[in-house]
Amino acid sequence: MASDRTTAPAKIDNRHPAAAKSGLGTIPWTIKGELILNCNCTVFCPCVVSLGLHPPTEGHCQTWGGVRIDEGQYGDVDLSGLNIGLLIEIPGMMSRGNWKVALFIDERASDAAYNALIDIFSGKAKGTTGLFSVLVGEIIGVERQPVRYDTDGKTRHITVGRKIDGVVFPVEGKDADEEIVISNTKYWMGPDITVATASKGRVRAFGRVWDFDGRSAEICQIDWHGPR
Repeated sequence: MASDRTTAPAKIDNRHPAAAKSGLGTIPWTIKGELILNCNCTVFCPCVVSLGLHPPTEGHCQTWGGVRIDEGQYGDVDLSGLNIGLLIEIPGMMSRGNWKVALFIDERASDAAYNALIDIFSGKAKGTTGLFSVLVGEIIGVERQPVRYDTDGKTRHITVGRKIDGVVFPVEGKDADEEIVISNTKYWMGPDITVATASKGRVRAFGRVWDFDGRSAEICQIDWHGPR
């Protein structure tokens, strides 16, 4: 049976091996892998090219996402092989902040990796995700969950316990063998974003009941780092 264990947002553990060497916000970290998002926009998310200066197509943003960490370190803590689930709610333009975020951390994560991932995705670790410390107004919850991120050809399948169930695939272009990619952007996730859609985008978490089948999605190869 899927785990529904819930914990309040964790504080950095002073016994954390990386924290023992240096203070929060100074610890070197890296995450390489892939991120997908599926949101309520009816066509491709305008935030990618407007950098948050244009409102979502529905005037507000409701998003779920998944992160597959192929390689990752936070100081001496190994993050490789872990997966992350995200729930993001933005009341208007992305750049104006006041985001609400829930974080679902792979139940296989050690306590040190769990704390490290909270530091990274809250923005406290600075670097690529440091903008979250400004844009996120509330972390509505952090949970350990079984997070699966599977790839079948071009299709990504994401499950987060009983909270998120999603299937995302690239939108087909004129040449079916080539993905439609918006490249060389200044988007926070990464410069090259594959235009995608969802055949399933189901969320049942924190009082949110969303179904974004057929709505906008994004696929991005990520190479994040910090604290700078």
